[in-house]
Amino acid sequence: MDIRIGIQNSPREIALESAQSAAEIERAVSEALAAKTVLRLTDVKGSAYLVPAESLAYVEIGAEEVRRVGFVA
Repeated sequence: MDIRIGIQNSPREIALESAQSAAEIERAVSEALAAKTVLRLTDVKGSAYLVPAESLAYVEIGAEEVRRVGFVA
């Protein structure tokens, strides 16, 4: 699952690939915003990303799709 996070007052965004489902990510974002705490996401390599909820500009959750390997005929 590809995720892009926009931070307020920052020209750059955080991009990561997570093994979590779209529903899990959406739930984590909603809970962090409601509680005004820190959004914590983990990428496929095990790195943790912590973003204060009040600094979030947007969270883009990519479509879940299986990556194809091989040649396309």
